[in-house]
Amino acid sequence: MLLQSIATSTPENVRLMPLTMPAISVIIPLYNGGEMFHRCLAALERCQPPPHEIIIVADGPGDGSWLPAQQRGYRTIVLKQRSGPAHARNIGVEAAEGDILLFIDADVLVPDDIISRISAIMTAQGGLSAIIGSYDDSPTAQGTVSQYRNLLHHFTHQHAREDASTFWGACGAIRRSVFRSIGGFDPRYTQASIEDIELGYRLKEAGHAILLAKDLQITHQKKWRFADMLKTDIFRRAIPWSELLLAQNRIQMDLNLSFTARSSTLVVFSLALLPFLSAILPTCSVAAVPGVCLLLGLNYSFYRFLAEKRGIGFALKAIPLHWLYFLYSGLAFLFVFFRVRISRLIQVGRVRCKSQPL
Repeated sequence: MLLQSIATSTPENVRLMPLTMPAISVIIPLYNGGEMFHRCLAALERCQPPPHEIIIVADGPGDGSWLPAQQRGYRTIVLKQRSGPAHARNIGVEAAEGDILLFIDADVLVPDDIISRISAIMTAQGGLSAIIGSYDDSPTAQGTVSQYRNLLHHFTHQHAREDASTFWGACGAIRRSVFRSIGGFDPRYTQASIEDIELGYRLKEAGHAILLAKDLQITHQKKWRFADMLKTDIFRRAIPWSELLLAQNRIQMDLNLSFTARSSTLVVFSLALLPFLSAILPTCSVAAVPGVCLLLGLNYSFYRFLAEKRGIGFALKAIPLHWLYFLYSGLAFLFVFFRVRISRLIQVGRVRCKSQPL
């Protein structure tokens, strides 16, 4: 099968690369990148072989972190006003010359061989439309929230299907012809949100193959604060993602929507309701212990992974964050679900009122 043959995207593939490599254009949307962006650019400069070109699209003048790149001769496009990374990436594509577009976030560090590995996979598999990678298990930002957040992403991607159901803008390569054929990123996402997920859904709907190359890993530099994590997860991820899922009327059993994740959400909801149910029927409180045990069992592999990487103390601190994630993600889905249902009922009522004779 296609994905079985490309799953081993190892150095052996790189050594078998043809002499003629496809031209790869790296596109980086940028807004107030600061030192993280400068380190990102330095990592790209160490790539061997180098990309065909690096295009930086500054999403508004911002803090001017794009100036050093422009002064060093990199193709830099500065937009007059901020419109979001989806629009910025689309603008970058318009200026790109490469056969393959590699989208990179401004706060990541890429490995030196990323260009050769993507070239090898895309060349060997002509039927493959896109490749996505994942964060590694060594994020640079310290602190429980930052470490937990990035390790959760790493673990989720490393245990997902290689036949991916979505795209990833932080490290995702796609053939330019395919990108253009589906219309690029949706510019209606005016903030960093699920524009890459939505693009991936359209790719799959059109029959394109996306590979999750689990050994294609990048280092994330972003420092997460608790309040920022909640804001991002709820308003830029859970709510728009729920809207997208309900609009398409189907849910992919992959990544954050796996069986384990959905089952854990149901268990967390049950545990959250126990205090209220116990006030009515005290015997309900005995369900707390088996509920907690079930939740620990469902996510045992992740918690063991956290303990192996950062110690038992870190894992114990991360578990409440993980359970909270299930709770607010589930609440966001319910909020969108009922909002959509009520909106549809109102629309149906208006249509019926208009159709009634006076």
